[in-house]
Amino acid sequence: MPVMPPSDIVKVAIEWPGANAQLIEIDQKKPLSSIIREVCDGWSLSGSEQFALRYADGPQLYITEPSRGEIKNGTILRLAISPARAARQLLERIQSHGIDARLEALKELAKLSADPTFATEFINMEGIGTLARLVESGTHFGEMLAFTLTAFLELMDHGIVSWDLLSLSFIKQIAGYVNQPMVDVSILQRSLAILESMVLNSHSLYHRVAQEITVGQLIGHLSNQEIQTYAIALINALFLKAPEDRRQEECTNPLDRQLTEMASTLAQKHLRSIILNHIIRGNRPIKAEMAHQLYVLQVLTFNLLEERMMTKMDPNDQAQRDVIFELRRIAFDGENDPSGTEKRKALYTKDYKMLGFTNHVNPATDFTQTPPGMLALDNMLYLAKLHQDTYIRIVLENSSREDKHECPFGRCAIELTRMLCEILQVGELPNEGCNDYHPMFFTHERAWEEFFCVCIQLLNKTWKEMRATAEDFNKVMQVVREQITRALAMKPSSLDQLKAKLRGLSYSEILRLRQSERMSQDDFQSPPIIELRERIQPEILELIKQQRLNRLCEGSCFRKLGNRRRQEKFWFCRLSLNHKVLHYGDLDESPQGEVPFELLSDKIPVSDIKSVVTGKDCPHMKEKSALKQNKEVLELAFSVLYDPDETLNFVAPNKYEYCVWTDGLCALLGREMGSDLTRSDLDTLISMEMKLRLLDLENIAIPEAPPPVPKEPSSYNFTYNYS
Repeated sequence: MPVMPPSDIVKVAIEWPGANAQLIEIDQKKPLSSIIREVCDGWSLSGSEQFALRYADGPQLYITEPSRGEIKNGTILRLAISPARAARQLLERIQSHGIDARLEALKELAKLSADPTFATEFINMEGIGTLARLVESGTHFGEMLAFTLTAFLELMDHGIVSWDLLSLSFIKQIAGYVNQPMVDVSILQRSLAILESMVLNSHSLYHRVAQEITVGQLIGHLSNQEIQTYAIALINALFLKAPEDRRQEECTNPLDRQLTEMASTLAQKHLRSIILNHIIRGNRPIKAEMAHQLYVLQVLTFNLLEERMMTKMDPNDQAQRDVIFELRRIAFDGENDPSGTEKRKALYTKDYKMLGFTNHVNPATDFTQTPPGMLALDNMLYLAKLHQDTYIRIVLENSSREDKHECPFGRCAIELTRMLCEILQVGELPNEGCNDYHPMFFTHERAWEEFFCVCIQLLNKTWKEMRATAEDFNKVMQVVREQITRALAMKPSSLDQLKAKLRGLSYSEILRLRQSERMSQDDFQSPPIIELRERIQPEILELIKQQRLNRLCEGSCFRKLGNRRRQEKFWFCRLSLNHKVLHYGDLDESPQGEVPFELLSDKIPVSDIKSVVTGKDCPHMKEKSALKQNKEVLELAFSVLYDPDETLNFVAPNKYEYCVWTDGLCALLGREMGSDLTRSDLDTLISMEMKLRLLDLENIAIPEAPPPVPKEPSSYNFTYNYS
């Protein structure tokens, strides 16, 4: 049996231009400077303190004492000049008079700036100030300017220096590139990205950027597919950081409005139609980053409703009470009010009862609970004014019923508004990593109100289908919530499609779906069936285990979460076919299909894996970042802990991939698979197998009956013999 090398010895190859590679064993207990000196001696190079080691593949990062533990057996390294020496040389070259030499220096700087070790050295030499002055001079154009902005953005992204140090002239110069009609795409992308980072990282810079950029200037960039993601990201950043009192301001011409005045801008037809026609309905598939920005825009738009949602009605405010009077007038127009005060009061009480308010005498008190507060009254008034026939029909057909089955419009509208706020998470900050936008909300200037109008008609219809009474109110609302959430999950592209989806989700259909989904849990409870289930379970669990491991062998793409979402960076991980090694590596873009093992430069032996942790126990979830860590990211996070004390950190793109990977890794380590997906798959497959076996028993009693033709579940790639 071969003798395993000590864990602190790593075998690597080290390259140097024009020389044969050295194959050496690195002793991780020795100082890195000693190892570099030995490597330099092997090529007769003097001044070892002027050299450093870098990775030859991937991002080619410098190796430091803290990061040296990441070196694996078989890694190819490269001897290079030290970060300090490289920073000094590049700083001199980018200030040289030769244009070609300066261009090559900036190109190399743009690449090296992503390395935190190099970035620290370059910034300590006042490199950021040098780059800022080059931009402010206005003498750089084309490639030279693009590389300058790229290097600047990469350096600032490390968080070593504050964004507040930037001058007003620099901000104006960057904003000028965005405002110019003919600018290279790469310069536009970086300029928009720099402005976004300014806004997100500095309160004072937000105000300066907001004075330089208007919505109209950014709308012009939304039709360009190469920069539209950057433009929407900047709109979102400005809106997210806008002071509360400025978000609600109005302006006569929306295209000349500064981005601090966002309240009605996001609903303007021109902006909305550009997004709808050039992005959502464009000829390119929407990538994950664009989907996230659309989701953020959707959330920020709905969050404009928060103020009304949390505003209680003042029963003594006559202007607010007039709105309720208007609801009554529209519903019962044509009925002359009596002249006497007592008679008028009695009539109003009767009308408010028919309108379905809880307090018939003073319905203003129905709007004192938040949420939904005054937002419910706004929705009701919109329905009454813009869909008057629908409003009158709903009110009158229920107010004329004498069988206790009337649907109380007022109470239902208030509760429905509260429910819609919960479903769409009105008032909550956007979730990092979430891409759950709904195309239909970009198809109408008053999407929220129209959505309410569709749902209140659904509620009225469901109430009648259930033949509900006042005692059934909560049951009806539960069914309506299920109808709405199921329809939204289908991602209707328009409000008309939403109506069609809801028509297909009648009360009887909801009952059928519930019954179908309950089958795997409630069906077979007799002792013989329970015994059969227990006998089948190990076989099904093994099937699920193999499916999970097969998915790990296919691999998955994960997005790197950083301070700048606009620059998408990906990495891929997959399990070797013999289930002994996890291969992973960085990618330039999201792959289409599997990534070959040879493109994944890093690997972890499965035998080195100690455990798998999830959620808040993950090391990358314990660290505080500039971005808001939220519940959704925590639910998708998991980490592989391996020897000696290393981690491989993941954030899954969705819940399905999270379950597949955590289950697969647990199966790989011989531990129990416990995700919701596994429990669901287990119940589904066991129920299918049991039904087939029971049908086989029936076929013995009735030979002429045709054998059942089982259908394989379409959601997952299981291969299973049901015979």
